[in-house]
Amino acid sequence: MFTFKGARIMQLLSGSAVLKSYNFELGFAPTEHKQIEGDGRTPEGAYYIDRRNPNSRYHLSLGISYPNINDINNARAMGKQPGGEIFIHGTLSLYAGQDDWTWGCIAVTNADIEEIYAMVNDGTKIFIYP
Repeated sequence: MFTFKGARIMQLLSGSAVLKSYNFELGFAPTEHKQIEGDGRTPEGAYYIDRRNPNSRYHLSLGISYPNINDINNARAMGKQPGGEIFIHGTLSLYAGQDDWTWGCIAVTNADIEEIYAMVNDGTKIFIYP
């Protein structure tokens, strides 16, 4: 799974073949790597899908393994918390059509999260690029 923040494109792969691409929205501060809780940024780097929530407030959601040990150490060095609860999720009707409205999550349409949720297993690697 590859996510390109600048292009707002997520690609699901099987081996090196792209199965499907999705558009998405990010947090209210979409550039740069997430550093601390509440910064509105989406992490960048190598993570994995670590949980799923079929009862998400945002239709369905897949958890991203942020923060990793480096994220924790970097935030602590600043005297802050790294935050967490970063997900790929659907969209509430309140935010439909709005740009970059999350607190750091990756938001897709509800139809798209249904497909992604069905195709992506826990443990799937996700690479989030600037």
